[in-house]
Amino acid sequence: MTAAAAPAVTHLLYLHGFRSSPQSTKATKVGAWMAGHRPDVVWWCPQLAVSPAAAMRDIFAGIAEWPRERTGIIGSSLGGFYATVVAERHGGRAVVLNPAVHAARDLAKAIGTTKAWHSDAAIEFRPEYVDELSALAPPVELTDPDRYLAVIATGDEVLSWREMRARYAACHLRIVEGSDHALSDFDAHLPAVLAFLGLL
Repeated sequence: MTAAAAPAVTHLLYLHGFRSSPQSTKATKVGAWMAGHRPDVVWWCPQLAVSPAAAMRDIFAGIAEWPRERTGIIGSSLGGFYATVVAERHGGRAVVLNPAVHAARDLAKAIGTTKAWHSDAAIEFRPEYVDELSALAPPVELTDPDRYLAVIATGDEVLSWREMRARYAACHLRIVEGSDHALSDFDAHLPAVLAFLGLL
């Protein structure tokens, strides 16, 4: 499950999910571990724009100078979809946690105004954002499946774990029996995530 042959990651990007933020449980756990154990690694967990196109512009601007072969990306849910887009265009290794596979299809149901998970801020998800997700969709066949680790919970109550498994079938897979969409047992999987990125 490791990518030991690849250069060690020196820059790590974390991409949160829909309605989420850098204050998410998984993001803060990874950030705390990085601060405590690998302060030498560049760590960035941005607040992503609701517009997928704007989110991608911000991400690529932020990592423009990052070394492609030494970039690591972790993405959860919609962030997993974004992480795949980034890995395909920029390079690097990606860990996707219960990743959105058909983001445009699934988020078409979210059009309208809703609340953020970690604040009272209103989020407006516009119809054109579905088109932006469709335009971003990465290729069906990933350029190098060995650069991906997918952590997939069979108990995901939001997304189909079978669709996730099929999407990342050629990649490194960690199928978690039970659990949930948030991967509430993330502590048990963090070592495997870090090892895959060459951070342990």
